[in-house]
Amino acid sequence: MKLFSPLYARVMTWSRHPRAPWYLGGLSFAESSFFPVPPDVMLAPMCLANPHRAWSFALLTTLTSVAGGLFGFAIGYFALDALLPWLQQSRYWPAYQTAVAWFGEWGFWAVFIAGFSPIPYKVFTIAAGALSMALAPFVLASIVGRGLRFYLVAGLMAWGGARMEAVLHRYVDRLGWATVALVGLVALWYGI
Repeated sequence: MKLFSPLYARVMTWSRHPRAPWYLGGLSFAESSFFPVPPDVMLAPMCLANPHRAWSFALLTTLTSVAGGLFGFAIGYFALDALLPWLQQSRYWPAYQTAVAWFGEWGFWAVFIAGFSPIPYKVFTIAAGALSMALAPFVLASIVGRGLRFYLVAGLMAWGGARMEAVLHRYVDRLGWATVALVGLVALWYGI
């Protein structure tokens, strides 16, 4: 069943849209402070579709993500009391508690690791503000962590370019169903 190839074709068309960089910047900003979808889902296809612009897309994603991180920092610094009841009821509460513990132990490195890894960065930006982390190390860790991540994604996609796009187009349905099966197996394993 070809469910994923039409979606893939649509995403590749959207990634070539003249306003796609604006959407990428908006998504990057929002993800760093409150939105659950990571910008990699837009950055990767945009870099595949326009490999010659991959580095500018990575820079845009990094800068808007750090700006969103500063917004998350402000939320934590100024509005944590209002946000806490919601946060305690959300699926982000365990991640927030982890972030607080990591800040106590690693500080700067906690933001760096969250910026680079798939750990929810937004939780760490809010926790950094709530714990009054010094702003300069926060910004530096965010720029380095987010920059490394987004430049790595952009570089890999630009390196693959048209070849990778063609291969993905050919195998996207198999990859999509394999991913669904893997997620299903993990859900069964953990009893979700």
